Amino acid sequence: MSAPSPPPPPPPPTLVQPAPPEPARRRRLWWHRLLIGLWYRPVEILDEARDRSVWGAALLLCLVSGALGVLSMDAFRQQWAVNRTHALQLAGLAEAGVLIASLVLGAVTHAIARTLGGSGRFAPTASLFIVVFWVTDLPRLAMASWLPPGSTFVQAATWATWGFGYVLAVLLVRGHHHLPTRKAATAVSVQLLAALALLKLGTVR
Repeated sequence: MSAPSPPPPPPPPTLVQPAPPEPARRRRLWWHRLLIGLWYRPVEILDEARDRSVWGAALLLCLVSGALGVLSMDAFRQQWAVNRTHALQLAGLAEAGVLIASLVLGAVTHAIARTLGGSGRFAPTASLFIVVFWVTDLPRLAMASWLPPGSTFVQAATWATWGFGYVLAVLLVRGHHHLPTRKAATAVSVQLLAALALLKLGTVR
């Protein structure tokens, strides 16, 4: 029995039968839509950002967050009053530390998600996790740079932003790695609990 012949090629487009439309291209996800949209329509934005790398936005947020964190440090303010050159060097070291720590957080999140059976790619997961982590922490950092660390507003912002960031991180890992909610929560719990203890509650006296 002979194999069936392949189907004939489609006819060329004519005035009666136009060419089939090309698939719609995904529109560009601008930084302002990503950063602002995570606050008021996070599910839609996370779905739109799926499989996209957002290293530019992640780098911007690391630099801004690092700068706000430096402004909230008493050591920086005291050094600025004594020697501004040394104060700027301290700020540069802090910014480098924020960049390295953020990359480690993103890489660890991706590695845990893959270990739990996830199928997402490294660059979209790590970069977007960094964005989620810092964009939800900006209100606390802004308050801590001007208000005493133990004030009620700073403490309330600490818990509120951490909880919101945790929910967004779970949604991110669940969507990018196609994991159930329980496994997605496991993939981000260690990192966010460590961040809560070291970066957030560590500044609250």
